[in-house]
Amino acid sequence: MARTPVLTPRADDFPRWYQELIAKAELADNGPVRGTMVIRPYGYGLWERMQQELDARIKAAGAENAYFPLLIPQSYLTREAEHVEGFAPELAVVTHAGGKELEEPAVVRPTSETIVNDCFAKWVQSYRDLPLLINQWSNVVRWELRPRVFLRTTEFLWQEGHTAHATREEAREYATRIHRDVYADFMANVLALDVQPGRKTARERFAGAINTLTLEGMTGDGKALQLGTSHELGQNFARAFHIRYLSEEGRQEHVWQTSWGSTTRLVGALVMMHGDDDGLRVPPRLAPVQVVVLAVKDDGTVLPRVREIAAGLTAAGVRTEVDDRTDVPFGRRAVDWELKGVPVRVEVGPRDLANGTAVLVRRIPGSKAPTPIGALPAILPGVLEDDQALLLAQARGRRTARTVEVSTVEEAAEAAATGWARIPWAALGPEGEARLAERGLTVRCLVAADGSVPEHDDQPGNAAVVARAY
Repeated sequence: MARTPVLTPRADDFPRWYQELIAKAELADNGPVRGTMVIRPYGYGLWERMQQELDARIKAAGAENAYFPLLIPQSYLTREAEHVEGFAPELAVVTHAGGKELEEPAVVRPTSETIVNDCFAKWVQSYRDLPLLINQWSNVVRWELRPRVFLRTTEFLWQEGHTAHATREEAREYATRIHRDVYADFMANVLALDVQPGRKTARERFAGAINTLTLEGMTGDGKALQLGTSHELGQNFARAFHIRYLSEEGRQEHVWQTSWGSTTRLVGALVMMHGDDDGLRVPPRLAPVQVVVLAVKDDGTVLPRVREIAAGLTAAGVRTEVDDRTDVPFGRRAVDWELKGVPVRVEVGPRDLANGTAVLVRRIPGSKAPTPIGALPAILPGVLEDDQALLLAQARGRRTARTVEVSTVEEAAEAAATGWARIPWAALGPEGEARLAERGLTVRCLVAADGSVPEHDDQPGNAAVVARAY
């Protein structure tokens, strides 16, 4: 007898499937204020693991963590005209506090370029103070008109990096390093997300930047999701905030800057890019729980053995949890773990113990097989690595299968209805990009002929990746 579906099939209604999975896998709930979210412990556990992995890479790139205020004087945002124009529709502004009207309204942090650069102007005096490499983990508020949990929320969590350098070349190299060695490496090797690195067009560039590098992922329904960006800010903020240093030659020079960030949107990406009709599938390297050992039922011998198995796996370096809730029906518990996407289940009952085996259930390939209990600590680390690689290969296969090479705007629009299109930038250009925007399609990024990130928009051989985006 076929099992009754727990979720709406993705092919029937992908947005509804997404919302149901977020709720049933206990990742998050909607908050009481429109557009906000409550991240539940399992969802926050995923974010904590992301933080750990990203933070290690950020520190390896030389940046140090700091913290800047949530409230920013409104006048700060007016110092860089393009920046304030880009964020003006999303701002939340505090006008009253302590029962009184404030002399100057305070903006709730939408991003921290302005408050950071006010500090940089104090901290940078000499070439000896450079490079200045700062990162912060915080929340931000952007008043979202069309909220969706994890993807677009009024308040979300993120990390944002801000750096100052002596030369444009140093700033460019650092922005590229973050893009390649921090974000791209983390997304591919930990999240198993297939990402397209590229350069944003002038139309899509971050407000106030001279160049934006991006990483774009394809969701299960063929749309695009921006997963992380690294920006060259040039000297725009340095001039607005008077960030200057005394060079070795004794001249006053403005610094060159970068900023870069990734957010809790990555949790939504994990769902949209790896989830299936049975729930989430968590990459083993990320998973807070890599293996759950389930007691099918207990006859007095199963629970002690289940705990011994879990202890052996933990000693082998596997993040393991015991499910000993034998008062809850086994089928319900198995479905719950499938929804949560834990990579491996080890199911143990009295008959299994009598045979010296456990049932090994692998969430990512969807397989199950009896396995000698004594072999589990030796084989499971390899199983987890195999499934990590499989998840990435599946994501890459989907993007390859659903990306079409085209040569006209009309062909690009048709292909982007069900996947991605790649069109020569020379055949598209800003005018073609504007025509696509009228149809709700965007150029997600520009890529060079060899698939690398181009140094400028009009580099010969550039291709534009066109998609409908979340």
